[in-house]
Amino acid sequence: MLLAIVCGFSIFSVHGQYLRTSYFMDGAYNRLQLNPALVPSRGFVGIPGLGSINAAVSSNSLGTQDIINCFDSDGNFYNDDSFYNKLKDVNDLNIGAAVDVINFGFARGKGFWSFNVGVRADVNASVHKSMFDYLREIDRDDFSWSNADIDIRDEKVKINAYTEVGVGYARPLTKKLTVGARVKVLLGMGNMNMEVNNLSLQSNIPDYYDPNMPVEDIRATIKSDAVLEGNMRGLDLTETTSLDGTKTYVDGLEVNSFGVGGYGAGIDLGASYQLTKNLMLSAAVIDLGFISWSKSSSVIATAQAEEVYDETNYQEFLNRAESSDVLDFDLMGLEVGDEQKARTTRLCPTLVIGGEYAFLNNKLSAGVLSTTRFGLLKTTTELTLSANYRPNTLIGLSASYSMIQSAGKSFGLAFKLGPLMLATDYMFLGENSKSVNAFIGISVPLAKL
Repeated sequence: MLLAIVCGFSIFSVHGQYLRTSYFMDGAYNRLQLNPALVPSRGFVGIPGLGSINAAVSSNSLGTQDIINCFDSDGNFYNDDSFYNKLKDVNDLNIGAAVDVINFGFARGKGFWSFNVGVRADVNASVHKSMFDYLREIDRDDFSWSNADIDIRDEKVKINAYTEVGVGYARPLTKKLTVGARVKVLLGMGNMNMEVNNLSLQSNIPDYYDPNMPVEDIRATIKSDAVLEGNMRGLDLTETTSLDGTKTYVDGLEVNSFGVGGYGAGIDLGASYQLTKNLMLSAAVIDLGFISWSKSSSVIATAQAEEVYDETNYQEFLNRAESSDVLDFDLMGLEVGDEQKARTTRLCPTLVIGGEYAFLNNKLSAGVLSTTRFGLLKTTTELTLSANYRPNTLIGLSASYSMIQSAGKSFGLAFKLGPLMLATDYMFLGENSKSVNAFIGISVPLAKL
């Protein structure tokens, strides 16, 4: 899982797992994901595996073609000046993906019930530009380890994947106020937390070793302060042994099986209020919850040491230091600990506030939606403006403009025709698009409420 996204650790920033463009579409059942009080105009039964699929990726520095070139570069993408010049001092990554395998909803009495079983994943990372400075420097033909001084710090990666089983209920309390809630049971599939607080290398190793050279003229040190904590059934840390046979270091990850590594719970709370005949206000807090990971599924590795090399073992230093990976386990010198421990991790809550004004007998409307997602490493906010057309409960069209995460350079569309819904918050506009996402949902509409 780490290897699959290692190229993108430096370049992505995406807002979350949920679609915002369809928030004000009356016939869109998926808006229950952002506010459990927004009851759709019809019941629905999602086609298994196709009822709701949402995936997104965005960059704070690179365009789509830059990312494609990254994967086509045989691992040395950091030497591309076009790639390097677009990097920021701190490059953040947030990826969210959500797939509902089963989802359906129906009215009963005065309330509306909804059920879903789905898979959710969050990836958050932060990589400082100094890591790419290091990779480019040691890859130069004229680079020398004589009097080298390299400092890398503040790398973070957090991954959380789980299965969600949810039950939602919404009902009007008054003619104007509707409230809703969704309770979720969470089955933890995998979690990882890696932090590299400091990684520095100093060396004085001549290009050509002279056996008569004084010992004190050949020296090198690696200072590392890093930790890797993970929970996943079947996850193992592979190890390699130093040349002198005195230490073992983590050099990779292996997944030998899959299973549930933890259990948790979550809740979504929402409300909508018809302030006037034409003005609707709504608010929600979603993904309040946690997962407790079992001790038996945990792996822990740490590195908090200063290692000194001389003429007897400087080759070990060179083997570790001459890296070509953004995250290199050998370089970090992580050592597997003997102790396992249980851990508790939180979800990424999102605060949702919306306002919609309808006209022409509710056929058209204009909406404003604010979403603030409290990520594992960074809080991100988006402000979305939308125009909505809904001639009936089976047809709907929305156009949106999300101005923050895409730096005002993209727009969104959502189209619903009977059982099919296609949507995006960030339209793909060519190879320089820095934010793209897509949603597809296929469901069988039930009787009108």
